[in-house]
Amino acid sequence: MELRRAIGDRRSIRFLLPHKPVEREKIQRMLEAARLASHWGNMNSLRAVVIERDVAPDDVIEALPSPVGGYQIALAPIVIVWYIETAATDQAAERLRELVAIGAVGYGDNKRQQLEDTLVPMFAAMGDAVKQPGLGEVDCGQGIAQATLMAFEQGLGTCCLGTANAEAIRIKLGLPQSCRVLVTQTVGYPAESPEAGGQRPRRPFEELFSLNGYGQPFPRDPEVVAELERDAMIQTQAPLPWREEELLYLRRALELEGEGLI
Repeated sequence: MELRRAIGDRRSIRFLLPHKPVEREKIQRMLEAARLASHWGNMNSLRAVVIERDVAPDDVIEALPSPVGGYQIALAPIVIVWYIETAATDQAAERLRELVAIGAVGYGDNKRQQLEDTLVPMFAAMGDAVKQPGLGEVDCGQGIAQATLMAFEQGLGTCCLGTANAEAIRIKLGLPQSCRVLVTQTVGYPAESPEAGGQRPRRPFEELFSLNGYGQPFPRDPEVVAELERDAMIQTQAPLPWREEELLYLRRALELEGEGLI
């Protein structure tokens, strides 16, 4: 997949064209990318409900977290509710056996027996502990990120939204109790420019990353930064001079009310 111009803020598009539907094949490509993402133990615990705003039943539309998503939920032709199926870990033994069978785990003539003597009992002993928030969510995030990059490659805009009502969404969508809602992702064709205001503020590089131990900043090479800027993988710093005018235009064109910040 071509990743140039795809790692910056332009993946977060909040203003979408409400009248332009998204082709199902493009959504399928997003889901295919998510399915193939790395996941510990080959669990594939990332799942999704895709909601098409114009054709979904009213009770499904009402399940969307509009108080949190605001105009983004209202505008989006597609909303993907990503969730983790914790019951996937109940099949840990089968998934690990698949990995051994294809040569992805272990080596030597005794690898199958080693699996049965070590990893399978270990996962069985952990029981519900592996279903708690943690590594599963991290790997689900990798799948959502791959779906996001696929959306970008197809000319779509997306934005991932959190919610304080995840349990209510789970219940309204009829998901089993073993599921936890992670994020909702709006998907559609962008109404705003790809630059979307410029590079958002981020904490200094040296403050975030260390080398060979905590408190030892990873050295940031200016030549690497310049290379990424040339390739537009690091955008022009916000705010872009015309951004406020664009926002006012979008507000009028999309008939948005109020001064909402979300």
